[in-house]
Amino acid sequence: MDWECCWDREVIALDDCPNIHEGDEDLLASQRRRILEKCCDCDNFKRDLSRFRDSGHPLSPVLSLVHEEYQRQKSQIQSLVSFLDNKTLEVRFLHELGSVLQSSVDLEEVLSVALTAITAGKGFGMNRAFLLMTDKERDHLQGYLAIGPRNYEEASQAWNEIARNDMDLQTMAQSFRENKLSAERAKFHDILELLSVPLSRTDHILVKAMDDKHPILIEDAFHHPDVDPEFARLLGVDTFLLMPLISRNRRVGIIIADNCITHRRITDEDMRSLETFTFPVAFAIERAALYDRLQVELNRVTEANNKLKEQQELIVRMEKMALVGRITSSIAHSIRNPLMIIGGFARSMLKNTPDNDPKRDFMESIVGEARQLEGVLDEILNYSDSLYPTRDFWDANYLVESAIRDTAEAQRARGCTCGFTAGHDLPPACIDFKQVAYCLRTILQSDIDQTVDHGVIDIGTSLEGDGIVIRIEDRGRRLSQDELDVLLTPFSSTQDLGSGLGLALCKTMLEKQGIPFSAEPLPEGGVVYTIILPTRKEEQP
Repeated sequence: MDWECCWDREVIALDDCPNIHEGDEDLLASQRRRILEKCCDCDNFKRDLSRFRDSGHPLSPVLSLVHEEYQRQKSQIQSLVSFLDNKTLEVRFLHELGSVLQSSVDLEEVLSVALTAITAGKGFGMNRAFLLMTDKERDHLQGYLAIGPRNYEEASQAWNEIARNDMDLQTMAQSFRENKLSAERAKFHDILELLSVPLSRTDHILVKAMDDKHPILIEDAFHHPDVDPEFARLLGVDTFLLMPLISRNRRVGIIIADNCITHRRITDEDMRSLETFTFPVAFAIERAALYDRLQVELNRVTEANNKLKEQQELIVRMEKMALVGRITSSIAHSIRNPLMIIGGFARSMLKNTPDNDPKRDFMESIVGEARQLEGVLDEILNYSDSLYPTRDFWDANYLVESAIRDTAEAQRARGCTCGFTAGHDLPPACIDFKQVAYCLRTILQSDIDQTVDHGVIDIGTSLEGDGIVIRIEDRGRRLSQDELDVLLTPFSSTQDLGSGLGLALCKTMLEKQGIPFSAEPLPEGGVVYTIILPTRKEEQP
């Protein structure tokens, strides 16, 4: 018989078989492989087999039976190979998914990975997924996050983007979290807001699925007896899958997945795969949520601990200052009475002493020293009183003008001028007027005491943020930062006692009112004092 197929020849040429192309040249000299791989599916071979069967040869039925069985088994093997390839990809996917879920304690990352896995083509390939989480405080099941397209154009754009960027699951989830998470929330905001079901509604299909702890495939949703028609209209699909998220018998939430674009049928195999997937997702979500709550509690405890330390330090400082106040007040009052008697007698004797009396110089010296000691005692008593400021709302410009007016005589005596630039539309400052005015007078008087003749002091007020800034600038003084630090420390000055306590007392008074105070040397020479007055009572400690 003259055969059309080349199966009976051991060696053939490239043009002898229509099924052999470039790259298959090794089949030209291998008859066995050529028969198994090419001839059994060749139309020429099938015609040869038909002619052989019509010839009545006794082997023709056997050969036909063998060929049919070979074709059937080959088809089964190909199906098994395809099934194994799919399972291999699924195992790799689940391994990658499990690795991410086990290592992450970030709730947003866990949710991004979970929803990306449901909708990714490399994952379970669903078109859309909604996540609802239980709110234990409100006893509600509330829509939290969604992912997927809302129309075919958007879906086509997403699929083309995925095809161009061959990313693994973790990379896709990270990209979704960084670039699309907020946009997806906003896109499905209307649906997520309405996906709210009280957990007490045991007749609702979502609560029923969570109570049953098994996935439920809903088909013909618009006519399903267990599905609320309003809920079906909200999703806008006739078929969807409900996957409860249960972790150690605790209801974490539920995932709703559907194929709203492709309308691909959801199979039992899809349900089994997604059911296996929901267990690690529920555990990871619960762990991440617990971690977030733990972080909140940890921050709360840390903040409370810091406040406790601050309160303890404040109590220690207040106790120290109260002790200093009691000591200074006791000493001052003990000294003041005999000092007033000495000063009074000296002044009385001075009035009755003639100008040409040689004792008059001694009397004047006693009166002057007594007056200086009385000033020191006033400062010490003010230091004690500064522990208990009384605040009210005052005009900052009036405060500065009063201090300038009170020191005007001393300014004129030294030939010093004081310029004031008042800020406009300043709100009232919440301060102890008496103490802050004393501080301003002390600063101005200190500058006058140390400024060269014909010096200039510039004062300005302005509003910066919520505070009123008083800036006092004196370019006639030449002090280093170390010298200023000494002046701001009580009783640490190398000068006489009175001058050494003034600025330190000012700093203490202002700190007790929560008013920032600083004194800094200027690079070009001079000193600048900055006081920031609060405008609200809640800013006070």
